[in-house]
Amino acid sequence: MAAIQARSLTFTYAGADTPSVENIELAINKGEFAILTGPSGCGKTTLCRCLNGLIPNFYSGNIEGDLQIDGVSVKGKSTAELATQVGFVFQNPENQLFSLSVERDVAFGLENLGIPREEALKRVEWAMEVTGITSLRNKAPYELSGGQQQRAAIAGVLAMRPNIIVLDEPTSFLDPKSAEDIVGVIAKLNRDLHLTTLLVEHRLDIVSRYANRVIVMDKGKIALDGPPSKVYGDDARLIGIGLPRVTMLFHLLRRDGLAGERNPITVEEASEELRKVLGT
Repeated sequence: MAAIQARSLTFTYAGADTPSVENIELAINKGEFAILTGPSGCGKTTLCRCLNGLIPNFYSGNIEGDLQIDGVSVKGKSTAELATQVGFVFQNPENQLFSLSVERDVAFGLENLGIPREEALKRVEWAMEVTGITSLRNKAPYELSGGQQQRAAIAGVLAMRPNIIVLDEPTSFLDPKSAEDIVGVIAKLNRDLHLTTLLVEHRLDIVSRYANRVIVMDKGKIALDGPPSKVYGDDARLIGIGLPRVTMLFHLLRRDGLAGERNPITVEEASEELRKVLGT
């Protein structure tokens, strides 16, 4: 059974003339780490909002088709109900942090769900530990770096023990080093907790090494879907996504007859491929 299953999913915002997402057919299996990417305005965020009930409960419009989370339709479910199944991390962590301490922010969702105090305390401790922010428990969010704020936002989502986590460009406000660290945390959570992970991201250089799947959207539809090495071909370049630099190098080498058909994602893969081509 897929963790996320969409069939002919279409959504048009109130007042809009055309759908933001149209006829989406998508199945993401439990435990997968999938990247969702595409040009700005292609419908990525809209699709994510459907997954946790923000659409249609908060953003009004016309929704058609079927969407299931863990085999159960989301129709009629509130955002609060879906929050225990689908955790959502926003692009800007400051949108999720508003208490006077990190510990209070991590506990906020649990308090709203009415989780008993003893259970809530255990979950807060666990969430701070797995995201590496236990030492920051008494810090105010505004005292934290961008990377620390993003970890705190992720911890607040994890405390509610969702089976699925959706992250909407979590590295957008971070420098390259902090972005690498956050993506490493996300990958470890996916691996250790078998947490189904959907990561919306443009910085494919940083995230591609961890994902087993890339979904490319264009003009509200899914244009490409598959393993990174398969998706990062000429079609992806035409859509306009920023391919990893190593992959772009091999596109140029292939044009001059100096590389095979494989699209390496990492420097290590590129080195191995070049050895094969050069016979060394």
